[in-house]
Amino acid sequence: MKIGKVSESVLKRSVLQQIHTKREEVLIGAGVGEDCAVLTLPEDEVFVVSTDPITGAVQGAGTLAVQVTVNDLASSGAEPVAVLVSALLPPETEEPQLRALMHEVETACSRLHVQIAGGHTEITAAVNQPILTVTGIGRARKDRLITTSGARWGQDVVLSKWIGLEGTAILAREKEQELLERYPSRLIEEAKAFDRYLSIVPEAATAGKSGVSAMHDVTEGGIFGALWELAESSGVGLEIDLKRIPVRQETIEICEFFEINPYELISSGSLLMVTDDGPDLVRKLEQEGISAAVIGKIREGNDRVVINEEERRYLEPPKSDELYKCIWK
Repeated sequence: MKIGKVSESVLKRSVLQQIHTKREEVLIGAGVGEDCAVLTLPEDEVFVVSTDPITGAVQGAGTLAVQVTVNDLASSGAEPVAVLVSALLPPETEEPQLRALMHEVETACSRLHVQIAGGHTEITAAVNQPILTVTGIGRARKDRLITTSGARWGQDVVLSKWIGLEGTAILAREKEQELLERYPSRLIEEAKAFDRYLSIVPEAATAGKSGVSAMHDVTEGGIFGALWELAESSGVGLEIDLKRIPVRQETIEICEFFEINPYELISSGSLLMVTDDGPDLVRKLEQEGISAAVIGKIREGNDRVVINEEERRYLEPPKSDELYKCIWK
């Protein structure tokens, strides 16, 4: 398609006609010439806003972009309401590709009951692959917000599901042919299907009702990065047992193939929760069909330590995600 904003006919045909999910909070949504969305909420509620770009994946980018943004909202105790979608596409992009991308975004929004309230679509030579940025808008009661900074000394650290889910799924899709040279197709197909675990909305809802003091979804930088961010935001120390951190065998195999660290691999689908009674929260999550584990404790001071039998490792601020060593090498 030609460089610049997509034409009005393409916008109507391949973008706006793909949008079907509606929310009563959205008074003015996506439309030709509409530069702003308008939303309304009751007086005792607030808007919660988050934004995320997808730069490390092409396949499944629409689903990922929506899911990771909605996860951010859920980890704050908010109900996701709407998203704004910005798509920057290279000139070789054909209209059917744009339509398929928007259909994928809308399918993810429909599943999560989130409305596409606006955005921007442009063809530009400044990118060599599609760059999708999603800004999410949620609603929450003022007295029920949950932050990353609420952890207190002596509390348990609980992790849902398994680390590395998002990174494993991306690598299995983007590097499938390389991986098939070593591993059976059933392992790769299972890894590609990890997308089904990426939503942390169910566990965030259960944790919120259970009175957790802090939550943080595990994204770029992996579990080590998320633990550092949780501790830094709360001004506390950590003591984490490495062997308690759950990880799938598919993740281990794929990380060994690419010689990367699964503990520093993008991990949407996992949620860190801090609570006074970790085993009780784990039981409540398992009753909802969500696996979880107590992986450590919040400690006084500033030491952020991961223990592996006799070895003690001090966490450092997050670095570039391990995914990029494989995608862009």
